[in-house]
Amino acid sequence: MITDAIAKLISGASLSQAEAAATTREIMAGEATPAQIGAYLVALRMTGETPEEMAGMASVMRENAFRVEPNGDVIDIVGTGGDSVGPFNVSTAASFVVAAAGIHVAKHGNRAMSGKMGSADLLEALGVKMQLSPEGVNRCIGEVGIGALDIALWDLAGKHHGAPVYELLGGHRTKLPAYASTIGGDRHADGLSSPEAYADFAEQCLELGYKGYKMHGWSNGDVQEESAMIRAVAKRVGDKMTIMYDSSGHLKTLADAIQVGRVCDECNLYWYEDPYADGGISIHGHQMLKKTVNTPILVTEFVRNLESTTDMLVAGATDFARADPDYDGGLTGCHKVAVAAEGLGMDVEIHSCGPAMRHLMAACRNANYYEVNLVHPDCPNAWSLPFYTGGYSDQLDCVDDDGCVGIPSGSGFGVGYDWDAIQRASLETTIIE
Repeated sequence: MITDAIAKLISGASLSQAEAAATTREIMAGEATPAQIGAYLVALRMTGETPEEMAGMASVMRENAFRVEPNGDVIDIVGTGGDSVGPFNVSTAASFVVAAAGIHVAKHGNRAMSGKMGSADLLEALGVKMQLSPEGVNRCIGEVGIGALDIALWDLAGKHHGAPVYELLGGHRTKLPAYASTIGGDRHADGLSSPEAYADFAEQCLELGYKGYKMHGWSNGDVQEESAMIRAVAKRVGDKMTIMYDSSGHLKTLADAIQVGRVCDECNLYWYEDPYADGGISIHGHQMLKKTVNTPILVTEFVRNLESTTDMLVAGATDFARADPDYDGGLTGCHKVAVAAEGLGMDVEIHSCGPAMRHLMAACRNANYYEVNLVHPDCPNAWSLPFYTGGYSDQLDCVDDDGCVGIPSGSGFGVGYDWDAIQRASLETTIIE
């Protein structure tokens, strides 16, 4: 069918809806060669796509799509992809703002076509798992987002009682050992473009005072490249810093994870995080991995709620729990995870950075390192939000000479808010009385 469609388009004629559908069905069944697909797309562009052709192609794509059926209303945000102007990722940035306002967003997106980075590329670079099953997507849409209100309520409670949040949670320490957590690898000359670049950046972080350093590798998950990166960093700073590695689920198979895991063993890494593309949720898969790899495994970043995380711990699928107030039910949900891990004689590592994360970790006896993420040798840290006053920062230079960060003093989270900046970034305001 596709050869007939190409010939017809080259002659200057358009396809009927049925012909476009049949051609697309052949492509999606894997029966067309890359050369045929390329020729078909070029021919469509030359003649100009008609509404009938677009409808035929879209109908087949819908037939073959995995359906995601979240509970409640969900919106999508469509932006500037394909316009050939090359702006930054407007719709993706808007999605974060809308989601922060409490609205569920199911963000569509693709790889770069007309610009330097598509929505999928950007989200992947920020550590978002892009290969989730439909069930996993449903969980994310349904469960992520409840943390923001809980976090705000703890801040209000602290201000009401005139006490810092970490004291309300039973905490005692006011300094937290920190590790530098890199953003994913890139191909820029001044960035994280090679194993040696990661090692150079590790030395820079060591000079700043950091006692720990975690690598997020490249999104293509190449075993040899990831292994070379780990070895380069270990050779350069392995006797001076605690080293961790986070695959972010980019290693494709269990076999890949075992290969890289053996390199982690060889280099005496502190932990091996989200090793491969199971979505970070397979109990059996990580049990199998732990039979072969000695480096402690850290998963549950992509597991939501107390019960599922506890199941992973009890089953021996992970050596640490992960908890993030933004995603795991706020401070209340994360504190429950920390207590559950402590009851099992295990540790919890707090994910990401921010005032809420600092106060939570200060109240967790069994948490080891504060994550300053996602840092880069040549770019400011986008996770250090520009809405706090009083000098609060999670930029790369936020640690003291001992490699620690402090807990903001004062009631609540101990930080002020730049309400003018927040107002400028707001799309909608809801007042809860």
